[in-house]
Amino acid sequence: MGLRPSQIADLAQRLLRKPASALDEEELRVLEGIEAGTTVSRDAADVADERSTFGERLSDRVAAIGGSWTFIIAFTAVLLGWMLLNSDVLAHFGVAFDPYPYIFLNLMLSTLAAVQAPIIMMSQNRQAAKDRLAASLDYETNLRAELDILRLHHKLDQQVIDRLGAIEAKIDGLAKTAAAS
Repeated sequence: MGLRPSQIADLAQRLLRKPASALDEEELRVLEGIEAGTTVSRDAADVADERSTFGERLSDRVAAIGGSWTFIIAFTAVLLGWMLLNSDVLAHFGVAFDPYPYIFLNLMLSTLAAVQAPIIMMSQNRQAAKDRLAASLDYETNLRAELDILRLHHKLDQQVIDRLGAIEAKIDGLAKTAAAS
C-alpha cells in the first residue's frame, strides 16, 4: 500500500507499543489498512479457495463424496449386488468371475481404501490449513477493531481535554473580569 517505513514505525509504536521490526504479517496488514482507511475483513473460505490447487480441490471433493451417506448406501448396494451376482446368478450358469470368497472384490476394496485414505487425509490437512487461515483473519479483524476503539478513545479523551481547557480558560476569564470589577 506504499507506507513509508517511518509511518509504519510510528503507527507500530503508537498503536501497538512495539517496534516495526517486531510486527508480524497480520499486524503489518492491519496498520496498512488503518493508514489507508480500508477494511481488513476477508472471508477465510474465499481466501483459501483462491490459494487452493486443483489437487486440493479434488481431494476435498473426493472426501465430500466418500464421507457421505449416499456413497455408503450406494457402495453397500454395489457390494451386495456383486456378491449376489457371483454367488447365485452367475454361479448358477457356471460363469462366476469372482466366486466366494470374492478375492477380486477384496483386492478392489483394498485398492480403494489405499487410494481413498491418503486423499481424505489431504482434505483434512487442507481443512486444518483453512482453520489456521480463519484464525489468522479473525486475529486481523479483532486487532483492527481493538486499535480503532483505542484510537477513538484517545480522540474522545483529547476532545474532552480540549473542552475542559476551553472551559477553564472561560472560567479564568470570568474570574479575572469579576476580580477587576
